[in-house]
Amino acid sequence: MRFGVDEAGKGPVLGSMFAAAVHCEPSALPDGVGDSKGIKPARREELAAEIRELATVGVAEIPVERIDDPETDMNTLTVAAHAEALGEVAADGQVGTVDAGDANAGRFGERVASRVDADVRITAEHQADESDTVVGAASIVAKVERDAHVERLAAEHGEVGSGYPSDPTTRTFLREYVADYGELPTCARTSWSTCDDVLAAAEQSGLDDF
Repeated sequence: MRFGVDEAGKGPVLGSMFAAAVHCEPSALPDGVGDSKGIKPARREELAAEIRELATVGVAEIPVERIDDPETDMNTLTVAAHAEALGEVAADGQVGTVDAGDANAGRFGERVASRVDADVRITAEHQADESDTVVGAASIVAKVERDAHVERLAAEHGEVGSGYPSDPTTRTFLREYVADYGELPTCARTSWSTCDDVLAAAEQSGLDDF
């Protein structure tokens, strides 16, 4: 048996980042498991449910408050997310792969291992979700968790888009929220430059009106 770990939601300006760890025999996973980005949402949800039935799964959430903490950074938080998810399934002697969230894959793997209480052997690889079936399974679970989180944000606020800075719907949501309430929503990562841009545009608009 092996474990695999991956995260989803590292780059959005809205909401939490999630990581998932899956521990199982690779051969036990359902057909079609792979990089979550290439799988349609409905199928991802089906696969995530099957994976949870067939494997041991751990999930970690890194909320906006941790992301905006000036004493940390996204590389460190990605390490923490992987380690916290893996900590839910890991036991001494286990081996597996994490999708490297750092340009230096070896360093990333070492940092994750140092944060896990169990004595595990970690291999870190870039784009491991494409080459390692168990990491692919973790990618699917993490993405489904992130998608469900965005759906909850939409239920609270209305249409918020994908949450990524490049999404026009997300940027429209932020602009309109600031115009209506004079501040950013609590689900926004205020340390992101996108939020600075939205606030600056709102201030300029106010000056123009004046």
